Amino acid sequence: MTISSYRLAVPLALAAAVGLFTVASAQQSPPAKQAKPAAKSETKSEAKSPQAKQTKQAAPGPAAGGGQPTLLGQFGDWGAYTASNGGKKLCYALAKPSSSATEPTRPRDPAYVFISTRPSESVRNEISIVIGYPFKPGSEASVDIGSAKYAMYTQADGAWIKNAAEEARMVDAMRKGSDMVVAGESGRGTKSTDRYALKGLSQALDRVAQECK
Repeated sequence: MTISSYRLAVPLALAAAVGLFTVASAQQSPPAKQAKPAAKSETKSEAKSPQAKQTKQAAPGPAAGGGQPTLLGQFGDWGAYTASNGGKKLCYALAKPSSSATEPTRPRDPAYVFISTRPSESVRNEISIVIGYPFKPGSEASVDIGSAKYAMYTQADGAWIKNAAEEARMVDAMRKGSDMVVAGESGRGTKSTDRYALKGLSQALDRVAQECK
């Protein structure tokens, strides 16, 4: 398993557990909301993953039979959760986009943002984005928060901040901002724009920090 596969395993499993999508939908296009017959699905099962980048330490995958996430509180679009991963506690804030667009229009798996804290690894507020399709190999995603822009390196259908030194500033911008726009491009050339409402994020992160000190 590549480093990226490990990093994606935790958010995918936990998102499925809290009802964002089923395990089956993580492997294929969702059956609902069928596109026009000529449109091809933009799901991660249709493209090979590019070579993993080893910029940051990988998050371990969830252990088999691990406990289900517990909702600590819902704050606007953001939920605060805690869970056990291989016997190690982690906490995270998670949200789905308030609006999404693709050009050309093609179905894709659900997108979401996942901000995790893992005390056992001394990781706090690590930002992960799942886009819902395999990114174009070697491409970067971009995140706009007000006038601030952040470059994200990509692997499979996940994205992480390219410059780790900017992550704390990005979280601070998210706390203070009203919305966040994530733009990316798939291997098929489909371009997507997801907008996330940031109201409630500060409270969700405060609850996460309280639970995972």
